[in-house]
Amino acid sequence: MSEGPSQKPYRTLSARPNAESIVKPGELVDVVEVTPLTLADRRIYNLLLENAWDAIDRPVTHVISKSLLRGSHNANDRIGVSIERLMSAIVKIEVIWDGEPAVERVQLLGGNIETRRSDGLLEYEIPARLRKIIGNSTIFARLQREVMFALTSKYALTLYEMVQKRGNLRWRASERFSLDEIRGILGVPKGKLTSWSNLKLRALDPATTEVNALSDYIVELAAIKTGRRVTHVELRWWKKDGEGQGAAGRELEYSKVGRKARVEERAETVVTAPRPRPAWLDARGAALRTETYETARMRHLGYDIYHVEGEWRNWSKGKGDVADPDSAFLAFFRTFAARNPLQ
Repeated sequence: MSEGPSQKPYRTLSARPNAESIVKPGELVDVVEVTPLTLADRRIYNLLLENAWDAIDRPVTHVISKSLLRGSHNANDRIGVSIERLMSAIVKIEVIWDGEPAVERVQLLGGNIETRRSDGLLEYEIPARLRKIIGNSTIFARLQREVMFALTSKYALTLYEMVQKRGNLRWRASERFSLDEIRGILGVPKGKLTSWSNLKLRALDPATTEVNALSDYIVELAAIKTGRRVTHVELRWWKKDGEGQGAAGRELEYSKVGRKARVEERAETVVTAPRPRPAWLDARGAALRTETYETARMRHLGYDIYHVEGEWRNWSKGKGDVADPDSAFLAFFRTFAARNPLQ
């Protein structure tokens, strides 16, 4: 459905994080890092964005407990190192300036102060130019917290963010990148993985395997040749069916011990065979039909339908079998919109 002339685009700042997911502006997903970051750096940065979200476009300082940034580690030394890398990191973001495509170079993190206590606080700032970019953003990725912490490489986390940004697009299911572009977005250090075979073996294949095992999407990275050389990669994605989503959810609940073997064993089979499912999966594990999302968009303009879907699935836990999840979701959406009118 095309937008009417008076309809304003949905702003990223209108999307809300929740207990299960984090919102990340799309402009901060496909960035080219001049200073490559680590997996820990990227996770910490996502948490800093989430913590600042309610006032992220305003010139204020934000405060977060260091314990929230530590993850499974007890020491704070990694936090300080990551913060320093984030402060020095410069990223290149594709923007429109005076109606023309342009590249804007910005710092990811401004000044900050960290208390010495292990259970202390970190006070930090979002740089002014970045605040402006975030304030103008109209596309975002919704990252599932469990998936973000389950992925074991920065390449897998970046690929997951790329797919989460694109998965909601209505008329698009693929995008092409040059090898230099995909290396830049993934944060491959200069001089590393320079050949296609090494890039595929060390970065693309492992990242694809992990994202396919743990997320709600099936992902492919297909080689595109110009003559005899691989010059581009085509990213392709599609939503898993209910059984596939259920398998990903179960894998997230399993111990990380043995995950690598389990994931690699079924890497060749991205769609699992049908099997009987518990009744409680019908409400929160079944995939909704495409037309259900379209109906929700038309009835409730301006709402983040995937956020509302997450709220519905959480609400439906423990409420028993649902014969028609699509109708149940639309009924929930109607009540949700009535109770949460857009400002």
